[in-house]
Amino acid sequence: MKKNIALTLIVFSLIGCSTTYVNRNPVGEKFPTVKGQTLTEEDRELPTHFEGTSVVLLLGYVQDSQFDIDRWLIGLDMTETNIKAYEIPTIQGLFPRMFKSSIDEGMRKGIPKELWGGVITVYGDGAKVQEFTGNENSNNARVLLLDPMGKVIYFHDRGFSVLALNELRDKIGEWSDVIFN
Repeated sequence: MKKNIALTLIVFSLIGCSTTYVNRNPVGEKFPTVKGQTLTEEDRELPTHFEGTSVVLLLGYVQDSQFDIDRWLIGLDMTETNIKAYEIPTIQGLFPRMFKSSIDEGMRKGIPKELWGGVITVYGDGAKVQEFTGNENSNNARVLLLDPMGKVIYFHDRGFSVLALNELRDKIGEWSDVIFN
């Protein structure tokens, strides 16, 4: 069993980004419509699922991006940033889709059950998402702040930093001022 999980994770990290897309900044653009599934096995269509609320999406294209995602989640928590954040593991290609169950099960083993609803895996539409942001330097998470209509109003893909966290928090503050004033 452990060999199967290890093999799956190796395959995930080797082919998670089978096509390389040049990094790009999608600020001002609507997030592409894609289908995903939470680790609680609930189907989600993004960004439709988030309509009416601002959210932070933490996109991970390879297993090693989890380290960066964890730093962002800890930073948001420690600064008491009042916004929902979702992890979006996004894998392109047919081969990973064939191992979806094993990959998802591996993630479930590393994430507390109460957080599974905040992890939405995207397999079939993975290339569409990766093309939207680019996937060079794939160990870095792609951090997106979406407005209530699904438009990207903040983007960062250069790895966690306190400066980037503060920029995100400032943008969240600016956006809440627009909504509530």
